[in-house]
Amino acid sequence: MMTKWIGRGMRIAVKIIVIGTIIAVVFGFVVMTLWNWLMPSLFRLPVIGFWQALGLVILCKILFGGLHSHQRKGMGGRRRMRDRWEHMTPEERERFREGLQGRSGTVTTELK
Repeated sequence: MMTKWIGRGMRIAVKIIVIGTIIAVVFGFVVMTLWNWLMPSLFRLPVIGFWQALGLVILCKILFGGLHSHQRKGMGGRRRMRDRWEHMTPEERERFREGLQGRSGTVTTELK
């Protein structure tokens, strides 16, 4: 049973690595092509190769995209807050509203 799970995990890991490599190669070639098409003629910058383009993609990701994961955390937090709100007593809800009013000045009366 355990080897079945390990085998499945390995297949998934290999798929992720292959797809990630394909995406990196495609982005590298797209950046290299666009750079070599526009930058030398517009700004008299040098022509770059694939590895330089891939490095440029990684540098832009670090500088502009950050190193955070791409999980959608917004919906889970909203759902947790709604569950907490539903389990609060009216007194707890009123204290919560007062605490929020001190921060922003306006509060909606219902959470949907």
